[in-house]
Amino acid sequence: MSEYRPGSAARVVVGVSGSLDGAAVLSRAAAEAGRRGAELWPVLAWEPPEGDPAARRFPSATALVPEWERLARERLVGALHGVFGGTDTGLPGQALVVRGAPGPALVRTADREDDVLVVGAGRRGRWHRALWPSVGRYCLAHAMCPVLAVPPSPLRAELAAVRRRNAWTLGRAWPRV
Repeated sequence: MSEYRPGSAARVVVGVSGSLDGAAVLSRAAAEAGRRGAELWPVLAWEPPEGDPAARRFPSATALVPEWERLARERLVGALHGVFGGTDTGLPGQALVVRGAPGPALVRTADREDDVLVVGAGRRGRWHRALWPSVGRYCLAHAMCPVLAVPPSPLRAELAAVRRRNAWTLGRAWPRV
């Protein structure tokens, strides 16, 4: 799962996160690979907690790198199970676990002109965009291949609305003492 072996067929490279939106992105990438007759390359990028500079500063952190990589592999397998019911996607290609920031790792993996890079479009809230960098925006700005940005799942907005409604109702239902 972690070796990078370039093939000659067209590839659909997709960033995997293990989230609800990530499942929609992975599913859309599989449909795109099937439509194009291309290989599907799910990629999960990971970094040590606090990033690589912190890991280099503390030598004891290097002992934990194999454990962090194992956890990243488990997350990738879990995401594949969630979408495909197993690790077999039904398409040619291979799953990768890559160490590095998600945006640059995906751009490095989708390095051929005939590749298609599939990413989530990210959340649309002003505060979210201001506080957290967008992998999708990074890929759109730096990729040398076409990038397909999949919008957030409509289920996310519905779920958030239900949670807000329930929290508001539950907060009012409790008697004040």
